[in-house]
Amino acid sequence: VQLVESGGGSVQAGGSLRLSCIASAGTFRSIGVGWFRQAPGKDLEFVAGVSWTGVSIVYADSVKRRFTISRDNAKSTVYRGMNSLKIAGTAKYYCAGTFPGVWPARARFEYQCWGPGTQVTVSS
Repeated sequence: VQLVESGGGSVQAGGSLRLSCIASAGTFRSIGVGWFRQAPGKDLEFVAGVSWTGVSIVYADSVKRRFTISRDNAKSTVYRGMNSLKIAGTAKYYCAGTFPGVWPARARFEYQCWGPGTQVTVSS
């Protein structure tokens, strides 16, 4: 499965953005999809993930109640909404697909394919 993110950009603190992760090739419907982010000088961090059915969703504690995630298998797309963005949310955001049958998945090693990432910059 090949993944490509879109929707990144610059936003003021407190604002909102919606990122999309579009899949091509492979069996998108059989894999979970997660979002990770990497801020400058920091490690890759798990943000949120959704199972292949879309029923099971997991969030990092740092983004609960502010971020949402959903998927549309007919469009091979996963969406992630981000509300009340903080300056600390400035990072490159990546979507990734799990190995088949792996869920829930929060660790980097549980994901087999990655998009190139999209930059989100939050300013004051």
